[in-house]
Amino acid sequence: MSERTVDKSVVKCLGFCGFGMGSNITEVDVVDGRVARIRPLHYDQLYTPEELNAWKIEARGHVFEPGMKSYPPPLSVAYKTRTYSPNRIPYPLKRVDWDPNGERNTQNRGTSKYARISWDEACDLIAAEIKRIQEEAGPFSILAQSDGHGETKNVHAAHGCQTNLLNLTGGFLKQARQPDSWEGWYWGAKHAWGMDPVGMQTITTNVVKDISENGDAVFYWGADPETTPWGWGGQMASRLCYWFNEIGVLSVFVAPDCNYAAAVHADKWIPVLPNTDVALQLAIAYVWMTEGTYEKEYLDTHAVGFDWFEYYVLGHEDGMPKTPEWAAERCGVPDYRIKALARYWAKHKVSIAHCNGGGYIRAAFAHEPARMEVYLLGMRGVGQPGVNQFQMIEWQLMDVKTLNPLPSCSVLPSSEGAYRGATMDLSEPFIPKTMIHKAITEPSIEWHGHVIAGIDRADQLIPFTYAPEPGKGIRMIWSDSPCWSTCWNGGHEFQDALRHPNLEFVLVQHPWMENDCLFADIILPTSTTLELEDFNVDVRNGQWNAIAYEGQAVDPVGDVRTDYEAVGEVARALERLGGIYENLYERYTCGNEVIDWIEKGFRECGMEDGDTADFDQFLENRFMLFPTEEDWDAKPAGLIGFYEDPENNPLLTPSGKIEYYSTTLAETFPDDHVRGPVAHWIEKGDGHDDRISSERAKEYPYLLVTNHPRWRVHANHDDVPWFRELATCKVVGPDGYGYEPLYVNPVDAEKLGLADGDIAGIYNERGMVLGGVVLSERIMPGAVSQDHGARCDSIVVGMGGLDRGGANNLICPSATTSKNAAGEVTNSFLVGVKKVDVFELAERYPEAFARSYDAECGRVLDSLIVEE
Repeated sequence: MSERTVDKSVVKCLGFCGFGMGSNITEVDVVDGRVARIRPLHYDQLYTPEELNAWKIEARGHVFEPGMKSYPPPLSVAYKTRTYSPNRIPYPLKRVDWDPNGERNTQNRGTSKYARISWDEACDLIAAEIKRIQEEAGPFSILAQSDGHGETKNVHAAHGCQTNLLNLTGGFLKQARQPDSWEGWYWGAKHAWGMDPVGMQTITTNVVKDISENGDAVFYWGADPETTPWGWGGQMASRLCYWFNEIGVLSVFVAPDCNYAAAVHADKWIPVLPNTDVALQLAIAYVWMTEGTYEKEYLDTHAVGFDWFEYYVLGHEDGMPKTPEWAAERCGVPDYRIKALARYWAKHKVSIAHCNGGGYIRAAFAHEPARMEVYLLGMRGVGQPGVNQFQMIEWQLMDVKTLNPLPSCSVLPSSEGAYRGATMDLSEPFIPKTMIHKAITEPSIEWHGHVIAGIDRADQLIPFTYAPEPGKGIRMIWSDSPCWSTCWNGGHEFQDALRHPNLEFVLVQHPWMENDCLFADIILPTSTTLELEDFNVDVRNGQWNAIAYEGQAVDPVGDVRTDYEAVGEVARALERLGGIYENLYERYTCGNEVIDWIEKGFRECGMEDGDTADFDQFLENRFMLFPTEEDWDAKPAGLIGFYEDPENNPLLTPSGKIEYYSTTLAETFPDDHVRGPVAHWIEKGDGHDDRISSERAKEYPYLLVTNHPRWRVHANHDDVPWFRELATCKVVGPDGYGYEPLYVNPVDAEKLGLADGDIAGIYNERGMVLGGVVLSERIMPGAVSQDHGARCDSIVVGMGGLDRGGANNLICPSATTSKNAAGEVTNSFLVGVKKVDVFELAERYPEAFARSYDAECGRVLDSLIVEE
């Protein structure tokens, strides 16, 4: 490109996993010191297809192959607007009514305003609080909230730089992030077929090639490959859906909504009420059992305990056969359609695709549909040609090469050498992320397992207790992931916990004023990835693995620091206090400059010649690709090894086979009636009562499905003007406010007196959030749909509160998946729906409705800052 168009171009991996697992490599063009555009990276500026050993899948007269450029999603291409967002935090802030030497006014968190302070003043206050709390209550009274989805930065890690500092001062209380994308798989499916690290099928090598050659259909169960993979791997999943359409592999979508992928690719959509998939699955098994159409001989050699499952399905255990008619009352799928689906599946080679599992993996009792899916796959002889389970997202997750259904590369590079963020640490003390609100407000909590995705099945059996001595509980939170209330369970209860008097200090570092930032006592403004220099990898794209030197695109906007630098400033302030903090900054940085960490990342990324590789050439080239493995197409596909020889290719279960009856669960949790040894349909229990048969359903008659959003990654991107111009992003209300879309079937809308464009509240006993009504037959009757992750705009905070922004996690249940499974429940719960008069609300809450608002990006921070 000409110099008139581009002053400089840098490479950036604009994925949003946030843990050093990069994706979405792009080219960023800068003109006159500002980002002009973000575009695909063209690989052919350095490589030819021959040098990359370009793979090719040929099937049924068609060819599927990678391209010579990256496929970044709109989320990445529009990302420059986040750097220049009016909602950027421009300088350090202190809550005006928080006085560490006087009244802390914890009850005002979430409603107070802020005043500007200097970096020196902020860091001195922080250092004094850390020192005081460590001396009074010990280091483990400081909780580090150091994980979440966000920018994937490494030297300047978005999540966890503070843990490196706190480790040097005696340690801290860890927040153990539960397997939030894989709850049901982790807590349930692992007990049926093992499958570390997360419980989904681990060996998916060449599954796409296998389906292309041998498969009849792909069932997309709760999956939207046109939306969910965007933040983690771009648009290769979309290309894959088109490929299956092109070669005649039937696409069947099973979900409450006809999602974006279903609208484009589905040959058949099976609407099923949220979190009732177990009923549908049981009825399918019933049809196969009674018609004798399942793989009996396979189960004899590949499974144990099938007779227990059969006993339950046929009704011998409870007197209730799990017939299609029985299922139809619970799941909303007509009995004739269930029979047709079961009979088609019995006669054809079917694989199941997921984008981590859809809503039923994050609902109450999520372990049951996950186990049930494994049971059905077992009845179909999973592993035989054309029959597997695979993911359309996060390929090569956790550095597992076999978690990639497309051809693999010769090197799976890692960013670990450069990464300065939080790492998986099994040392105590820790508490599950799903239980933080209870850990703050209750004297003790109990749970099982380290609740970290990737740990083997046996870890779930270990009991833990958090019962600190009086005065030594959680007294400070240091968060770099301030989106708990918009992404986890029971957000209104969490807001109340943040205002608890025992919680003396809340520190947040973040680029934007949003969500939990509004509950902080001090806020440190941090930079976006476009404002810094870094090392990164792209290993999720489905084409070729890459490493990248990420040059700094633009100067920082405002008086901000990178996360790494911000924590370094706190280290300098602590160092001035002497004692255990002596020489802390040098220990924190290990004496390295940023470029030293980048070189360390390059040399330790996994190349065979890393020690001697030309680092200067890498900086000049800006990126490096790794070619496809030689003879990739000769590798066995999926679970064919287990299918052909289960004795020599066992699963990671105690028996080495598919376990329809889990002796582990039976022996460890004999009184667990929700997650028993055999998967069941569960009506209610362990704090959950969200079935349409419930008494609660008389007051809250609709099941809410909360998908991964199309125009966000969880709570990121809600301020992007380009997206807000789209009708599917926000519904502009009569007051000019952009409300989060709420999809309602016309049948239900007529009952509720709702029309397109109305503003409605979805509510239960935990509170209410607002949404802009969209009438659509793409959501089935009895369910309503509103994407999760919208930015909080709380009118009333805490339990029973009201949110204008549509942050529906605020009204999720606070109870975990079940009593022995500490997973989140953020989907498929009961709500009521009613029309709301926003002008009447504005009269009741004039101050909240008068906050600064920008139609292009939503709520902005102007009205939150006062001059002192």
